[in-house]
Amino acid sequence: MRVALIDPSNFTLPYDLALARGLVGRGHELHMVGRWLSDGDAWPEPSIPFHKPFYRGLDRLQALPRPVFLGLKGASHVESMARLRGLLRELKPDVIHVQWFPFPMVDRGFLPSLQALAPVVLTMHDTEPFNGNPSSVLQRLGAIDLPRRCDRVIVHTSLGVRRLEAAGVEPRRIAVVPHGLLGSVPAMPPPAPDPVTFVLVGKIKPYKGVDLFIEAVARMPDAVRRRCRFVVAGKPYIDTAPLTAAVERHGLSDLVTLDFRFLDDAEMADLMARAAVQVFPYREIEASGVLSLALGQGRAILASDIGGFKETLTDGESARLVPAGDVDALAAAMTALAEQPDERVRLGAAARELAVRMQDWGGIADRTLALYGEALAERAGGTRSAPRAA
Repeated sequence: MRVALIDPSNFTLPYDLALARGLVGRGHELHMVGRWLSDGDAWPEPSIPFHKPFYRGLDRLQALPRPVFLGLKGASHVESMARLRGLLRELKPDVIHVQWFPFPMVDRGFLPSLQALAPVVLTMHDTEPFNGNPSSVLQRLGAIDLPRRCDRVIVHTSLGVRRLEAAGVEPRRIAVVPHGLLGSVPAMPPPAPDPVTFVLVGKIKPYKGVDLFIEAVARMPDAVRRRCRFVVAGKPYIDTAPLTAAVERHGLSDLVTLDFRFLDDAEMADLMARAAVQVFPYREIEASGVLSLALGQGRAILASDIGGFKETLTDGESARLVPAGDVDALAAAMTALAEQPDERVRLGAAARELAVRMQDWGGIADRTLALYGEALAERAGGTRSAPRAA
């Protein structure tokens, strides 16, 4: 089987690669499709062809004012989708597997021409489009209409199933396929050295709850807080001035490090391994690539009791979970973990054991291939029903 795996912005490239390797390992031909890599980056899997029809030359325009840049990116997306259609006509894939539709209002116009070539399978990593944080209002338009029209839709959680069914997606078209672990599981590290370090790492977006994390630090007892360090690290997609101001307002500048820059997976894994506690105070989440990277590091995890966190982690067993948005509960949990080194070690070991069980990308590939088979059989039998109207 020949599969075109499409991620226009390379937004979930580690996931894409893990799935691609699983599919290739099952004897299938895989073509990755995305955007040009950043200068100096090399394609990490030479054995898998990588096609780059998206956003050519756009990186050179990032210094423009954001509204201008987003407008140009939208125009570039239309051109990119036209190039994608031409590329797929040449590749003649058996299945087109899309990881993201970045501009649904445009993408749904191209979808029929893609489906004329092959069944289209969509992975919805977040059934709340863009975790409620699109780059522009236009990104939301048509976002929920696309899964109604695709041949099959993959989600990672039962929450995703419920949301799609409520949005009118036919249940038979929806399948739950686990996210899988990103990265390897290293040897169990020794306990983290003092001071006790709490780390929040990954892309900085509103739903990640960085502001809640800073407020929780401020509410910890001063005697406990002074024995700790707190690190926020990742590329920001929001105005970071209010976060810096909050740190200064609470007098936390000597304890809280704000490292607002892009971190590759190796840097994130290294930072996680040096932490005592990895914190995920998210307001909204379905599946988290950062969590799948964090689990194997052997460090305690503190997360919001929502979505994929709730379905992957068990409070008191593999993590400490607190109600989303509850700053007092977050502060209390951080205080308790700061004072309980044995509990941190126990939770870290339990998280690592969970990661070991999540390494089976071959099994994930098998489940994905079964879904491809359903879509192909339906196409061959002429039984595909018309998509529901919005």
